[in-house]
Amino acid sequence: MFLNNIGASFSFIQPPRPDPKHETRIIFHCRRDPPPSPAKVHWKKRNVKPQSICTADELHRVTVPNSDWKLALWRYLPSHKAPLRNHPLLLLSGVATNAIGYDLSPESSFARYMSAQGFDTWTLEVRGAGLSTYGNNLEKDEERLTNSSEIDSAINDSKSSAFERALEFKKPGASFDSEAKFDESRPMARLMEVLTGMSERLLSFLSSDLSKGRPNSAIVSQIKDFNRRLQTLIKGQQIFPQQILELPDRFTSTLEEFQKQLELIVKYDWDFDHYLEEDVPAAMEYIKAQCQPRDGKLLAIGHSMGGILLYAMLSRCCFDGKDSAFASVVTLASSLDYTPSRSSLKWLLPLVEPVQALNVPVIPVGPLIASAYPLAINPPYVLSWLNSQISAQDMMDQKLFEKLVLNNFCTVPSKLILQLKTVLQNGGLRDRSGTFFYKDHLCKTKVPVLAIAGDQDLICPPEAVYETVKLIPEELVTYKVFGEFGGPHYAHYDLVGGRSAADQLYPCIIEFLVHHDLA
Repeated sequence: MFLNNIGASFSFIQPPRPDPKHETRIIFHCRRDPPPSPAKVHWKKRNVKPQSICTADELHRVTVPNSDWKLALWRYLPSHKAPLRNHPLLLLSGVATNAIGYDLSPESSFARYMSAQGFDTWTLEVRGAGLSTYGNNLEKDEERLTNSSEIDSAINDSKSSAFERALEFKKPGASFDSEAKFDESRPMARLMEVLTGMSERLLSFLSSDLSKGRPNSAIVSQIKDFNRRLQTLIKGQQIFPQQILELPDRFTSTLEEFQKQLELIVKYDWDFDHYLEEDVPAAMEYIKAQCQPRDGKLLAIGHSMGGILLYAMLSRCCFDGKDSAFASVVTLASSLDYTPSRSSLKWLLPLVEPVQALNVPVIPVGPLIASAYPLAINPPYVLSWLNSQISAQDMMDQKLFEKLVLNNFCTVPSKLILQLKTVLQNGGLRDRSGTFFYKDHLCKTKVPVLAIAGDQDLICPPEAVYETVKLIPEELVTYKVFGEFGGPHYAHYDLVGGRSAADQLYPCIIEFLVHHDLA
């Protein structure tokens, strides 16, 4: 294993392993009490639907200023058996992932390991990820988006019997007593209400699109044309054929569901800079308000895109002459510039142009990975090569690997991926304008950084990690590559949840954090 010494002055603490029998509770208000004893799930607020997917001690909501997004923060209370720490710890996940990756099970939990060492640990789910929500009643957005292809298929195939059954069409010649059994005004009024709502939502989207100076893309033109047709329908109600007026409520309900899908796609409108400038700062301010560190600083760990966010924040703060509010930073498999490496992400570059040309609004990463998974683990193993992108051989329990693959990924906007793909271009990651290169100002940082790479990471190889490491002042950066000849080896996710990480990698992180927590 290639392991550099962090420094003889560091005080090493043998970390206690998380208790596998630990049962957590999830509450929605903030506390500074000692960690709870094992207990059944307990709810502190009335009329709150239990979020069983959250395995943290507390689930907090953070409102993003000037936005309808409410971010989810999973909080793991520090163990009362561990030393008292001076700074809370923020965990940031990779692109299109949620908080589950940091807490797969009681026996394999990065977050609980950190809290067992005394760190008040917070995992952020940025907009669109996990339990973060938009508005007040969009908790099933992911499900709607996953099912959208089925509904689109039904809408496009209006002649199919399946579509007719779904909408419960009345067959020609069927008995229908309009006077006794049907009130034309009721469905008509409801239908017009739905169509008007759709039109207003589209107008709002188009106004926003034009105000931001975006080009008149093909998808915008199509939406404009669709909206003109809606306006025609609304203004001339008499053009509705009698068959439409005779449809039961199911037709209008289907239109309402289509409207919800439309809203979902429209609101998936953000990029990397939104995370950087809005989501992460909002979460940091909230955590500082709850924990009140004396120096106003946090410790932070970022995996993959989470580490890229931390690097970008350090660079931006250097450029702006501001304090980053980080006491120290740990990055796992992260870089601002992947060009010197043979990153497998380069395979995706041929897909970028079609995505841009077709103006694809969202990329359902979660459903795509879940769909590919059976082909990766079953004969003839056509996609078995995907497994090594996530974890090296024998580094994860099969059940935990399956949980990670099927539950950790979500849907993201195409514009996020399009901005992140600049890490594969000369100069590395850029801001949305394309003029600010985040790596250019990292040399000015004064924040200690521990950068960790995996020897078999195909997504962010050690060469990519080092490309960013070499920009940081030598006295502030520590670079480590984990993996040994003959094993164990570390692929992209193994740095967080590999079976050997708790024995080999976590103690290194703890030692670094403890040293800078005391400084």
